[in-house]
Amino acid sequence: MKRMNILMLSSLLAVSASAQKISTQSEIVDCGQVVFRKPVTAEFLMKNEGSKPLIIHQVYKSCGCTEVVYPKNSVAPGDSFLVKAVYDAKQMGTFHKQICLYSNASEEPFILSMRGRVVSNVVDFAGPYNELLGELKSDVQEVEFDDVNRGDRPVQRIHIFNPTEEMMEPVVMHLPNYLQATVSPSRVAPHRSAEITFVLDSKKLRDFGLNQTSVYLGERPGDKIAPEKEIVVSAVLLPSFDKLTAEQKEQAPKVELSTTDLNLGSFNGKKKRKGEILVTNRGKSVLDIRSMQMFTMGLQVQLKKSKIQPGETVKMKVTAVAADLKKSRAKHPRILMITNDPENAKVVIRINVK
Repeated sequence: MKRMNILMLSSLLAVSASAQKISTQSEIVDCGQVVFRKPVTAEFLMKNEGSKPLIIHQVYKSCGCTEVVYPKNSVAPGDSFLVKAVYDAKQMGTFHKQICLYSNASEEPFILSMRGRVVSNVVDFAGPYNELLGELKSDVQEVEFDDVNRGDRPVQRIHIFNPTEEMMEPVVMHLPNYLQATVSPSRVAPHRSAEITFVLDSKKLRDFGLNQTSVYLGERPGDKIAPEKEIVVSAVLLPSFDKLTAEQKEQAPKVELSTTDLNLGSFNGKKKRKGEILVTNRGKSVLDIRSMQMFTMGLQVQLKKSKIQPGETVKMKVTAVAADLKKSRAKHPRILMITNDPENAKVVIRINVK
C-alpha cells in the first residue's frame, strides 16, 4: 500500500509539473523596416495554460539595447497577459533580439524574439497591387519555383498591402511541410505594405515535375481559410542527369514539339476548344514522357503513347473547358511535360484561349 501511494504521488507531481504551461500566438515578431533612432515595440500576447498561478521571476535580454515590460504579479490560470519588448534602434542594419522569460512553468526559459532592419528611411513597395486576397491586396496571386533541383532551397517573395483602417497581422495558412513563409513586418498598419518570403525545401518534395498547392493569406492568427484568400504555389522539380557520361548524352533522346505556344482562339459561347501538338523524338534512344501535368484546372490532355521511338511522331490532343477555366484563379493556362531528354527535361506549353 505504501509503495502504491508513493507511485500515485509521483504521478500527481508529474501531471502537476506538465500542466503548467505558457503559450503565445507567435514567438517571433518581425518589425520590418525601422527608422534609425526611433524605438520600436514588439508585443507578445501570451496565456497561462497551466492549472496554477504563473509567476515570471526573471527576464534576460540579449543586450542592453532592449527594454522588456512584463507582469510583475502572478497571472491566474487561463488568463492572458502581454509582454512588450522595446528596441532602441540605435544601430543601422539587421537586428535579432531575444528575451528569455524564467518562470515557475518550467526550468527552461520561454524564448521570445524580435527582428527587423534599421534604415534611414522606410521604403514601401509602390505596387501595383492588382490582386485581392480577402481584405488585403497583393502584387501577385501565384508563386512559382521554376527549375528546382533536388537539394535547392529557393526563395520567392510577394508584396501585400493593407487598404483598411485596421491593424492587420497577416498569417500564411495551410502550408505543406516543404514550404515556409514569413511575413515582414508581422503587423501591418493601415495603408502600409509588407513582404511575404516563401522558402522551398526541395528535399521534401515527393515527385518530379509539378508540385502544386494552395495556401491562404489570413488577416490575423486564427482566421478562416476561404477561396478568395488563396495563393497558388507551384514548384517544378527537375530530374537529375548529372551521372550521365558524354557517351550516354550523345545517345540520348531529343524532344521536339510543333509548338510550345498553342492558340485555341475564342470560346464564342462554345463549351470547349480543341487543338493538337506534334511530339517528335529527334534523338537516338527512346523518349520517355514521364509526366504531363496542368498548371491550372480546365485543361485536358491526351497523348497516344508516352514512350516514343527515335524518329517517331505522336499527336498530343489538348482540350480547354470554358466552365473549368473560369473557376480557376490562375490566369495563365499551361501544360508541363517532364521527359528523359537531358537538354529538355522540362517543357512548358502555353495555351492561349479566350
